[in-house]
Amino acid sequence: MRRLSSSVTAGLLLAGVVLSAAPGAYAAGEPVLTVDGPAEVGLRPHPGTGEPRSATVGVTVHDPDGDREGGGFDGEYTVTFDLSGVVGVADVRFGETGSSHCVITGTTGTCTDAFGIPPGGDTVAELELSAAKGSEPGATGAIEVTGRAEGATFTSYTARVTVGGPDLVMHPLALDHQIEPGRVQNAPLTFTNAGTADAEGVRLTLTTSHGLDYTRRYANCDYTGTRDRTRAVCDFPGTFEAGATYTLAEPIGLKAGSHAYREIFTHRVEERGDARKAPKGAGPELTLRKTRATPRAADLDPLDNGQEFDLLATNTAGFTAYGDTLAAEAGGTVEATVGFRNRGPAWIANLRSGDPVATVDVTVPAGATVTGKPARCEPRTATGGYRKEPLGAPRYFCDTPIRVFEDEDFALPFELRIDRVVPGAEGTVTVRGQALAHPALAFDPEAADNTARLVLNPEGTGSATSGGTTTGSATSGPATTGGPTAGGTTGGTTTGGTTATGGTATGSAATGGSTAGAGTSAGATGGSATTAGTAGGLASTGSLALPVAAGAVALVAAGAAVLAVARRRAGAW
Repeated sequence: MRRLSSSVTAGLLLAGVVLSAAPGAYAAGEPVLTVDGPAEVGLRPHPGTGEPRSATVGVTVHDPDGDREGGGFDGEYTVTFDLSGVVGVADVRFGETGSSHCVITGTTGTCTDAFGIPPGGDTVAELELSAAKGSEPGATGAIEVTGRAEGATFTSYTARVTVGGPDLVMHPLALDHQIEPGRVQNAPLTFTNAGTADAEGVRLTLTTSHGLDYTRRYANCDYTGTRDRTRAVCDFPGTFEAGATYTLAEPIGLKAGSHAYREIFTHRVEERGDARKAPKGAGPELTLRKTRATPRAADLDPLDNGQEFDLLATNTAGFTAYGDTLAAEAGGTVEATVGFRNRGPAWIANLRSGDPVATVDVTVPAGATVTGKPARCEPRTATGGYRKEPLGAPRYFCDTPIRVFEDEDFALPFELRIDRVVPGAEGTVTVRGQALAHPALAFDPEAADNTARLVLNPEGTGSATSGGTTTGSATSGPATTGGPTAGGTTGGTTTGGTTATGGTATGSAATGGSTAGAGTSAGATGGSATTAGTAGGLASTGSLALPVAAGAVALVAAGAAVLAVARRRAGAW
């Protein structure tokens, strides 16, 4: 079955693209370019009077072998849309976005682009489709899309367009947003098929951030994830009737861990005609049952297939700064490793905003010049103002990634040249809020250990060998220098006026930076530029649901659906 859609972009269903050009037909040496679009598009039935609601279909073209030398295509190309197959089924026009070079003549649409295709691909056009007046639910047709250009071969695809279909709408949860670590809340996930046709098989995709865990795991769900999130994908075969509402026979138990702070739980439902019986695994089988529907307003927006729920745990995290103590004669260099450790118990992640969790503010001791720095550290004047030159600054601001895990060591190696020996010269290392005017860390109740000392040539100690690179043992820093402890994070180092990209050893989380009481919600320039290191993983900030599009989730085996039903009126809450 096809589902109703108000916005179907080309990237969503690339796996459904039907390729029509056989490999043997490709000219030797020519790039083979792929025209992509959604394989199936569902339209809301025509209301009879007034304007029908439309679906937006994005069409792209890209070079699947973009890694080859040159990549893309430097030449004019044309993409043709054969619309004859949807006459009487759908009305089609080009949208206003990205379609200025497109026209429709009769039942043929044509888009011509004289600027070629970049290695990463390009948008061809957006089609606006709506059900034709007089069309009946179930009416279907196809749009054939092909491309041509001198010096290139194009694959093509077929977009199947159908009037009507299922529309699965996930209901929001009514859980407590403010929680204590260790608390368990039960999530009775419920969805309605608000469309005009039954859905054959459904899939639930559940995602928890690092501070949440499932109290039970089920045989017909597949669990995957990284340190910052866990995803459960559960398939349910069977028929899910139009107008009916379904809920889990057993609610999902969500437990806030001892390290919980700002957390997100996402839950999404989609039709999966390939839902299948799972081989028996550990745990009981998760099932669905029909339930009495609650009144609701008509809403066929497929964005309602998913919901997100934010939680805020009453918890703290102790960020403890550490410095270093080093000695060298004039002309020598030393490597100072400074930073902070998260003593927990909470992890801290700005999953919503994507902002850094904190900033490490480093002031350089007198008599020394920074000749190498982490790539994530920005040069500043002594008062915190902008400075262009990356090296030799008196002060550096080093932003963390958007997440800092419990027990993480955020280490920052600096290379210092001793220009003149100043006995007992001191700088400071402070972990603070990102805004200089608001340095307090709201989650850290002990500000006293947010600052440590960076000491060069402490009084009463001998000097190091002249001209060498000498690293002293840190008095308050890590046991080893030049990097973090296991699970720690560091940036790349800039030396001699050049920059190496920094990185982290930790994964990413989905979102954060949300304000307390969160609710439900669907470098320097010039000279040698610095490139901040970033945490890996959730590129997309703002949502745990978005990473579903970033990579394929393992298919899950399905359990039998246990159904007990109460009918509901379609299109109503």
